[in-house]
Amino acid sequence: LGHFWAAKSVGIEVQRFSIGLGPRVWGFVRGDTEYVLSAIPLGGYVKMAGMDDEVMERIEGGPVGEPRQPGPRDFDAKPVWARAWVISAGVIMNMLFALVTFTVMAGFWGAAAPATTRIGGVNAALLPVGAEALADAGPGSRIERIGDRDIEHWGDVQRAIMDGPAGSQRFVLTGPDATLDVVVPADEVDRGRLLAALDFWAEASIGGVTPGSPADRGGMEAGDRVVTVEGTPITSWDRFVREVQVRPGMETRMEVRRDGEVLALTLTPNAVEGTSALTGETGTIGQVGVVQGLDDLVQIRLSPAEAATLGWRRTVVTTGAILGFLGDLVTGNVSPRNVGSIVTIGEVSGQAAEQGLEPFLGFMAMFSINLAILNLLPIPVLDGGHLVFLVVEAVRGRALSVDQRIRLSQFGMVVIIGLMVWALSNDFMRLLGL
Repeated sequence: LGHFWAAKSVGIEVQRFSIGLGPRVWGFVRGDTEYVLSAIPLGGYVKMAGMDDEVMERIEGGPVGEPRQPGPRDFDAKPVWARAWVISAGVIMNMLFALVTFTVMAGFWGAAAPATTRIGGVNAALLPVGAEALADAGPGSRIERIGDRDIEHWGDVQRAIMDGPAGSQRFVLTGPDATLDVVVPADEVDRGRLLAALDFWAEASIGGVTPGSPADRGGMEAGDRVVTVEGTPITSWDRFVREVQVRPGMETRMEVRRDGEVLALTLTPNAVEGTSALTGETGTIGQVGVVQGLDDLVQIRLSPAEAATLGWRRTVVTTGAILGFLGDLVTGNVSPRNVGSIVTIGEVSGQAAEQGLEPFLGFMAMFSINLAILNLLPIPVLDGGHLVFLVVEAVRGRALSVDQRIRLSQFGMVVIIGLMVWALSNDFMRLLGL
């Protein structure tokens, strides 16, 4: 739809708008565009006049002839900026869908926050200048007050830090009693670091398991409650994280409680580069591929402005997380086994759907951002590759030749097929328990 609207906005003839791929099942013609439903319900496409027509004809074995002369409504007759706008519109729509979805979710359901006011742990390395006193807050301490705001749940902590006044604020803690003077930064990024440095107290329950991760291969399941790690009693999520992080690449015995029974599992945490929750230093730490389970939550009603702000923040954070994963994949900090294809997508979307409409919409928004980022990779046949072609044309003053684009498109197709085989292989090996 994004490509379609953008093409229409700059006068490009759109010959077909298809939902699905493959043979036409049903459709109609309106104006100069054929709107169809196709047989294979995976994605869709927009066919525009003059967009790589020569390239496709040559790839399909057509004759080599005189270069075609584009008509006034053809894609390749438009200036570079117009073509870049059309190519970028798909990615823009993916991001807008995520932003709107996150915002609507926040407006309809509000924001979920842990009901606790207890501190699970403090990552001293993330504390901005002026907030170092929080490093003295012991695990289990309760935050009673921040500045002039009484704290009743963790959502109040988030609001006090992210939306409260900048400058020196007094944090009143109990269990043990303490009063800490903390400088809340004016900069929103630094406020985010301050909030991220504070972990809320939570039981060591598993909310989800990443397919293909050490936890998945070791038999851990969503809903498990971690009891011990190598004989050490686990009293909180923070304690669980610390015990895992100090065992990168080491075979680790764990006990979990599941449906009233205690089960023994053996996992080998991946060795990745990250920040230690124990020392706050960057180095090699262990990760098993689980997300925290949240049992006791409160729903906070939000104004339209607050919902829009939260929707924007969730979009930015999700984008950063996906980019971080891709970066870790390139640097080797994440195992290539963590990449999945349609099998993983089906499993995760099914898990989200079972949890209800809100988690499912959140998954859709996340997946839309994932599509946007992957589609921007500079691989020919993806939108990112087309944008690279346009950048080259803008710099050198003329487009790449048909032969050059054919060779690059063939290379891009090999890369895409390789990625598909890689991801599918991971899925099948995981299903076979390998």
